[in-house]
Amino acid sequence: MASHSTHIWRLLQWGRILARHGALRIIEDAPNTPAPVRRLCRIARFGAATPDVPDYAGAFRAIGPAAIKLGQTLATRPDIVGEEAARNLLTLQDRLPPVPFAAIRAEIEAAFGRPLDQLYASIEEEPVGAASIAQVHRAVTLDGRQVAVKVLRPGIREKFAADIQTYEWAAAHLEALGGEATRLRPSLVIANFKRWTLRELDLRREAASASELADKMAGVQGYRIPAIDWDRTCGRVMTLEWINGVKISDMDTLRAAGHDLPHLARRLVIAFLTQAVQLGYFHADMHQGNLFIEADGTIAAIDFGIMGRIDRRARVWLGEILHGLTTGNYRRVAEIHFEAQYVPSYHSLEEFATALRAVGEPMRGRSVKELSVGQMLDGLFAITRDFDMAVQPHLLLLQKTMVMVEGLATQLWPDVNMWDVAGPFVSEWMRDELGPEAVIARGLQDSVRRLLRLPALLDRIEEKYPPKGGAPEPPPLPAVPLMWDHGKRNPNQWLRYVAAAIVGGAVTWVALLGSMGRPVWPM
Repeated sequence: MASHSTHIWRLLQWGRILARHGALRIIEDAPNTPAPVRRLCRIARFGAATPDVPDYAGAFRAIGPAAIKLGQTLATRPDIVGEEAARNLLTLQDRLPPVPFAAIRAEIEAAFGRPLDQLYASIEEEPVGAASIAQVHRAVTLDGRQVAVKVLRPGIREKFAADIQTYEWAAAHLEALGGEATRLRPSLVIANFKRWTLRELDLRREAASASELADKMAGVQGYRIPAIDWDRTCGRVMTLEWINGVKISDMDTLRAAGHDLPHLARRLVIAFLTQAVQLGYFHADMHQGNLFIEADGTIAAIDFGIMGRIDRRARVWLGEILHGLTTGNYRRVAEIHFEAQYVPSYHSLEEFATALRAVGEPMRGRSVKELSVGQMLDGLFAITRDFDMAVQPHLLLLQKTMVMVEGLATQLWPDVNMWDVAGPFVSEWMRDELGPEAVIARGLQDSVRRLLRLPALLDRIEEKYPPKGGAPEPPPLPAVPLMWDHGKRNPNQWLRYVAAAIVGGAVTWVALLGSMGRPVWPM
């Protein structure tokens, strides 16, 4: 584990980069920013030339791969970073210069313990894609199949682990300051981010995710997942079927091929809703580089490092929320928020329903060109503070993916109406899930399941409450303060943190003066 001073030094370095891109101004100007954070921002930007227009995406790219992934997550959180920053971060593309092929060859051969020519008949040295975590090369297997080979960048796991440690440290200290930081739950946000990225850093997990989604979507027409080559897949390398298709963002080629773009837009939205609402398991990285259109109009998806899961109860709530917003039943949407405990019970349900109406009414009956799902999410985030709503990290991926899907659907068909496409699907699913037949069938299943669990439950009760006559139950023990807990409450502990911040700031200032050609110390 890195020391406190190491974390402070990293944060100051990153803060310096953010300052040069003008990205610290939004933190300093925010009325709810804690005073210690504001002071650290001032130290980091002291003497830096800042642009008039902040470039948040450029700042995250300059910091490194983990920051790119974090920036893409924050792009869906205007309540945390502000609307201006969220819009800018949506332009953050996960692209980096490729690693030389010699290093990629070494990674593949080390991963499998065999020479490259024993795995593939040929492999192209020029990658077809290079991102922050991995890059992809086209290859041919020994039996003549066209495949894509995804390889982790050398050293990327160690780099991510170090950066995420500092994110966790900063989030914990920020949350400990209380106030608005506690409501935004930064520690849980970083915990979810860590879980997503660790999954991406194990390509066996990504391969398993692709296989699982393929099984779940097998009955859905017009949507396909490439097959995994398990013999050539491990933690650092994944081999999968090559997709012959056109990128979903290449409108000219799609039109020239005679594809029905409005139909593709509807199919894309329905495919997402099928995964998120019906299956509870969805591809959470549906940007334009990960979706292709095959010759017959099938949507083929790649890159399954980030997947989202929603349990049945949350999906029912989500379905009812979407159904209520599309039909104007704002009271029911408000009731769901209270049932799910998204809104504290001391608030007025009627007042919350009115706030939802202010968000939902402008959306109904309009195309994405006029008002969008992204704007609806912005509106919902805007009322979270008024009603003391804590951040729900398990829904972050869903929000991010909804914004992505909307953007792609709009490119395909600018007049798409997300409500018109989503409404019938959600209504039908709600009938299937909450209709009388479903309720009766689910009740019978639950009853049988409880009966089968009854013998084991009786055994546990007997173990918990044995017959009298044994040793008497011990009395409650008093709570005794632990010695090391006293050290945590000692104010002198904070002197080391302050000293580390001062030293870090001084070193940053010395580095700045040196870069400007000034003498560092008085001569």
